[in-house]
Amino acid sequence: MIEYIQISTLNDFIFCPYSIYLHNVYTGTDEMIYHAAPQTQGRIAHQSIDNKTASTRSDDILALPVYSEEYGIMGKIDIYRKNEKRLIERKFQLKHIFQGQIYQLWAQMFCLQEMGYEVKSLAFYETSTNRTIPISLPTDTDIERFKSFITQYRTFDPDSPSFCININKCQHCIYCNLCDKTQIDNVYT
Repeated sequence: MIEYIQISTLNDFIFCPYSIYLHNVYTGTDEMIYHAAPQTQGRIAHQSIDNKTASTRSDDILALPVYSEEYGIMGKIDIYRKNEKRLIERKFQLKHIFQGQIYQLWAQMFCLQEMGYEVKSLAFYETSTNRTIPISLPTDTDIERFKSFITQYRTFDPDSPSFCININKCQHCIYCNLCDKTQIDNVYT
């Protein structure tokens, strides 16, 4: 049986593969132990999607669970505009769009396509500024890179001696204070 990768963890894996391991270790514990202001803010901003109140447009599908057998991924989309065939991922604030965030959007698209939906365009929507940011559809080369990334994700070994910590990233990791790979504190304490 295939173990599905949560789409929401793709950006986290690029940030630090070990954080996925720590996320799994601390799942089921009190989130207040490790959640920081950005996660709390993001969760609050995402409530309108989860409650399906973010849009009143009749052609919008909100919070649709999606999966792809081909890639072994699953998650939820934020908004799919049926008439425009546009997939939109909402974020509270986007100072910079990271490759992992693009991978999340592509993963949602791959799932929708496998489920029979046509996707003609992609975008991020920044709720704090009411700004839509178009994202290009993946090229064939992008798709191959995505497949390679999924393989890296599946084969990551948290005990690998080749794993190197990045102090700059550690300081911004919500699991930093709980991590056995570093002794520094994160910026959220």
